[in-house]
Amino acid sequence: MKPNNETLELLNQHVSVRQYLDKPVSEEQLAAIIGAGQMASTSSNVQAYSVIAVTEPGLKAQLAALSGNQAYIEQCPVFLVWCADLYRLHETTAHYLQSAESFDSTENFIVATVDAALAAQNAAIAAESLGMGIVYIGGVRNNIAELSELLNLPERVYPVFGMCLGYPAGASGLRPRLPLEAVLHRNGYDKAKTAGQVAAYDEVSSAYMRERTGGQSDAPWSAMMAKRFAEPARMHMKEFLQEKGFMQK
Repeated sequence: MKPNNETLELLNQHVSVRQYLDKPVSEEQLAAIIGAGQMASTSSNVQAYSVIAVTEPGLKAQLAALSGNQAYIEQCPVFLVWCADLYRLHETTAHYLQSAESFDSTENFIVATVDAALAAQNAAIAAESLGMGIVYIGGVRNNIAELSELLNLPERVYPVFGMCLGYPAGASGLRPRLPLEAVLHRNGYDKAKTAGQVAAYDEVSSAYMRERTGGQSDAPWSAMMAKRFAEPARMHMKEFLQEKGFMQK
C-alpha cells in the first residue's frame, strides 16, 4: 500500500502559481515561512544564504523589468530573492583566519548555492501549508549585474533565483513529471533504461500539452528540452560570478 499523509499530499499537489489575489502576506506569516526555510539542512551549519523580501511596488516593477517582464513579480504581494551568501561568513570569520583564500573556491560556491535552494524549498512548502502559492523566477539572472546593484548585493553574494509569494487567484493544473524509475536508480546509474523511460514520458507530456493548449501544441518533453538546450542562455553568468569573488579556484 502506497504511504500517504498530509505532508505527502501537500507535496504532491505542488503547482507554480502565476496569478495572485490582492491579499497581503503578514509580517508574522513571512517570518514563519522564512523561519521554516532556516530549518532546512545546511552544509556544516554554514547557512550560506540570505533572502531579500521585496514589497515596495516601484522596486518590484524594476525587478520585473530586469527579469523578463514577468507581470506576476509585480502582482504578488511579496517577491523573495534568494541569494547565495559568502559575504557574511567572510566578514565574520576574518579575525580567526590568516588567509581567506578558501572562500573563493568552486566548492564553496556550490555549498552556498545548495544552501539557498534547500532553504527556499522549505519556505515554499511552508507557504503552501498556509494556503499560499509560489513560483520560482530564474529570470533574476537575466540582468544579474543590474539587479544585484539595485538590491545592494555585496561581493560574494549573488541572486540564485526569485520567488513570487502570495495567495493564488484560481487553480493551476498539475504538470506531470518523469516516471519515478527515470530518476530513481538503485545501487548505481542505469543508463540502459533512459531511452525507454523518456519515451514513456514523451507520450504523457504530449497529451498534457494538447490539453493545456487546446490542441495548439503536442510537443513531447524531449523536443522541448532539445529546444531549451539548443539556445544559449545567460552566458554572462561565469564572468559575473567570478567578478563577484566566486569560483576563483
